[in-house]
Amino acid sequence: MAATSPLYNQLKAAEPFFLLAGPNVIESEEHILRMAKHIKDIATKIGLPLVFKSSFDKANRTSSKSFRGPGMAEGLKILEKVKVAYDLPIVTDVHESIQCEAVGKVADIIQIPAFLCRQTDLLVAAAQTGKIINIKKGQFCAPSVMENSAEKVKLAGNPNVMVCERGTMFGYNDLIVDPRNFEWMREANCPVVADITHALQQPAGKKLEGGGVASGGLRELIPCIARTAVAVGVDGIFMEVHDDPLSAPVDGPTQWPLRHLEELLEELIAIARVTKGKQRFQIDLTPYRE
Repeated sequence: MAATSPLYNQLKAAEPFFLLAGPNVIESEEHILRMAKHIKDIATKIGLPLVFKSSFDKANRTSSKSFRGPGMAEGLKILEKVKVAYDLPIVTDVHESIQCEAVGKVADIIQIPAFLCRQTDLLVAAAQTGKIINIKKGQFCAPSVMENSAEKVKLAGNPNVMVCERGTMFGYNDLIVDPRNFEWMREANCPVVADITHALQQPAGKKLEGGGVASGGLRELIPCIARTAVAVGVDGIFMEVHDDPLSAPVDGPTQWPLRHLEELLEELIAIARVTKGKQRFQIDLTPYRE
């Protein structure tokens, strides 16, 4: 098996946590460059390692009417410009094995969508790029499944893997976050990331004018999930951020306002610095004697 990459080692050792953040989808080159600058300025100011996130194609939208992005060729060109302009590592997602090689030439972290977290061929193709692989836990999966998914990447010769909690289906149009998963997913023996924005989606919970549905969300609860995650002791925070969430073409209801990013992150850092969540509590079950 190959050695772990310098970026992987940096993120794994980050204190109190690392940050994967950016707008959900590439809307334009100008918007992405502007967002990258603002988010980097904030992360640098407060001392968090940052990997900039955005998607070139939202292939699993609820509605065929939803905006998908510029596509892989154009999207990767824009993400490459972000890397060069702001010296930032990049995380973006893939949906098909055939995309992995091209994406791996630009992205530092390849993200596996939750719906595809058990797809062996996709995991292996992503792993073979040698890049860090961030696997989102399926909304339908037990946390134990992530140990198997991470193992598929490692068996393909790539030790650079992390797993990400993004909520569990609770009925048809809602998700819940079980804090126990942050602990149980450590059994995958790799960094654990909390997606604090997608976890507040309400899948297919918003009716569209003219018919059909799209995902809604509970943006006001993002701080609640974020506080819980850092108190438990996750290694990284994943969040989607937008300068105008009400006008965002995709996942507007669960993108965090840029104007509040620094405020929220400062609070999370303060919580993370006082919690002992990354240390397993040593429970003594011997009889108590006065």
